[in-house]
Amino acid sequence: MWWGTAVEAPDPGALARFYSELLGWPIGHEEPGTTILAAPEGSIYVVFQQATGYQPPVWPPVDGQQRPMMHFDFQVGDLDSAVAEAVALGASVAAEQPRDNVRVLLDPAGHPFCLCRDDG
Repeated sequence: MWWGTAVEAPDPGALARFYSELLGWPIGHEEPGTTILAAPEGSIYVVFQQATGYQPPVWPPVDGQQRPMMHFDFQVGDLDSAVAEAVALGASVAAEQPRDNVRVLLDPAGHPFCLCRDDG
């Protein structure tokens, strides 16, 4: 049985491949309209599902427009190199950034996600 977070996208296979490359996680299952990314350790899955009429969210949120309903946070050791890698894979850097140790990026479908520097 597959379970996990489901993310809507106009092209779920392409978006799953983006995150597969970004995280180094394998594609666990693919069928028309659904692609599942599997964490290499454990039973964590991210399901990418076909969405007809998909409207990408707006970051930062704007009244009357599609708001982000969720986002991923990924902890990284080197923020600049992690941003460069994500951009090379197809992400874009959001114009507005909340803090010096966080970068908000938009995945190829327009979902915001954050790269957070490990200042630990």
